Amino acid sequence: MADILSTNYFELFDIPVSYDVDLDMVQQRYRELQKSVHPDKFSNAGSQERRISMQQTSMINQALSTLKHPVDRAVYMLGMKGLDFSMDNETTMDAGFLMQQMEMREQLESVHNTDDPLTKLDALSAEVKSKTAELVDEFKQAYESDDLDAAREVVRKMQFIHKAGIEIDDMIARIEDEIL
Repeated sequence: MADILSTNYFELFDIPVSYDVDLDMVQQRYRELQKSVHPDKFSNAGSQERRISMQQTSMINQALSTLKHPVDRAVYMLGMKGLDFSMDNETTMDAGFLMQQMEMREQLESVHNTDDPLTKLDALSAEVKSKTAELVDEFKQAYESDDLDAAREVVRKMQFIHKAGIEIDDMIARIEDEIL
């Protein structure tokens, strides 16, 4: 039981260390793990066993959340290679990339002034998906070649793009709610 607490998330879910994760397999393994360590199974056990069960449940939940989130997964993978950083203190210094992000922000701010905001948002969403795929490929290449500085820079960019995607999705939902 205690070995769950000393394993990495990939080993825990019995998957290879790779950015490409089979989320269906992870979800299936998650359910299996939760059944085996759920605190309800240990309601009649001693306090130490109940505490360990709760710790394991918490770790399994954190592992699932990390593996499902594209940026968190990349950060975790870098951490496995000894690179520790907080996304709160990290920002890209790539001036061209930052200019693209500023232009996208301006387009998002002015989307309500367009004749068809949903079409504009769909185009921005497609742009974000394309950029995300490009950055994922860059990350995988840098990670696999142990170029951790390059991988770190890609993660910084992934964070920007991920936030933009969330904002776009939120705007689409708000506009659709207004229409209905």
